[in-house]
Amino acid sequence: MSRAWRTTWLLLAFMLVNFADKAVLGLAGPEIRADFGITRQEFGTAQSAFFALFSLAALGVSALTRRVRTTTLLLVLALLWSVAQLPMLWGAAGFGTLLATRVLLGAAEGPASPVAMHHVHGWYPQRERALPTAVLLVGAATGVAVASPVLTWVITHWGWRWSFGVVGLAGLLWAVCWRLWGADGPLAPPLTRKPSQAAEQTSTTDTVPLRAILLSGTFLTAALGSFAAYWSMSTMLTWAPDYLESVVGWDLHQAGTMVGLGALANGAVVLGHGLIARRSARKGTPRRLPPGSGAGLLVIVAGCATAVYGTTDSLAVKVPLTLGPMALAMVMLTVASTACARIAPPAQRGVVLGTLTFVYALGGILSPLVLGGMVDRARTVSAGYEEGWLLTAGLLVTAGVLAALFCRPEATARRLGLPEPAAGSVPQVPVAH
Repeated sequence: MSRAWRTTWLLLAFMLVNFADKAVLGLAGPEIRADFGITRQEFGTAQSAFFALFSLAALGVSALTRRVRTTTLLLVLALLWSVAQLPMLWGAAGFGTLLATRVLLGAAEGPASPVAMHHVHGWYPQRERALPTAVLLVGAATGVAVASPVLTWVITHWGWRWSFGVVGLAGLLWAVCWRLWGADGPLAPPLTRKPSQAAEQTSTTDTVPLRAILLSGTFLTAALGSFAAYWSMSTMLTWAPDYLESVVGWDLHQAGTMVGLGALANGAVVLGHGLIARRSARKGTPRRLPPGSGAGLLVIVAGCATAVYGTTDSLAVKVPLTLGPMALAMVMLTVASTACARIAPPAQRGVVLGTLTFVYALGGILSPLVLGGMVDRARTVSAGYEEGWLLTAGLLVTAGVLAALFCRPEATARRLGLPEPAAGSVPQVPVAH
């Protein structure tokens, strides 16, 4: 196995643990609400506390990628988020401790995705990045799929507090493995250790003004599309277990299994898209549609499916929608990451990906609060959830339309004066430093 793919698999595990951390609160939600005596809106506040510093940390730490090795940053992030989970094992830890640890956890996990993406892109040339990017996002989906049945079993047999302990210990184990085998890629941009050196490098190699990148139609619509996809994913992660128990009438095991299967569908969609993109790149097959247009159309389909999911009472319709059309929105996360990497010079890639995360993570902050409030204020729980699903559907359709029309990474890259990816054969990634 090449070092490039060994690093990719390690980061796949990194993302798996990362999203298991996110899933634990939703899965343990009914038990936590009962134990602490809190409302759904208060529980939504706890879920949103995770995102209090998530976006800011993503932006700030991503800026450090120009001066600190991403190998080191990833190790520190994993250690921090693991330590943040363990206080909930203490029997006296209450709602205040939960809020504080979720804030710390979010600050540690916010930069995880953009730093991991920036790191893995240092191992692959532009034309080869779609598949490893998809693999990392598969780790996110697999984290939920693995976490759902495992953590459900832990909650049932050991109590909800141990669900936090298990994911914390898993993160510590990953940190040990990363310390042994993690390494920077041969295509990673050089570090700048001093401000003066950074200024000199900016003047000679980073000739694209950051504002021009961030205000381009490609970045704006990629960020909005990702925001909608992340809103949808966060909604399912936070509220699907409660929805399936309170409205559909399933028990915890059935709800956990369904959430896990939905996450597997997300992963299958993302991986399938990555494999198709890789095959197309290797063959040099011209795209029938720009990547933003294709992804935008899939987000529109996901939005329509979400509307049907939230308004039908038929399980024969709900289940297939969860395992198919609703998962299509996840493609936008892959396309947005690769599109934003395409319109940024290598030294600016970490900052641009961090800004992308800053924007789309706002969906994780808002969706738990908004939907929790809608359900609590509605005349019935069922009516509140129906309104929430329709709101999510409208957001997906709107973002999908804009991405289909305006997300054009290659055209934007040409306008910004960035070089075309190498044509012909795909360069081989070195196996050793």
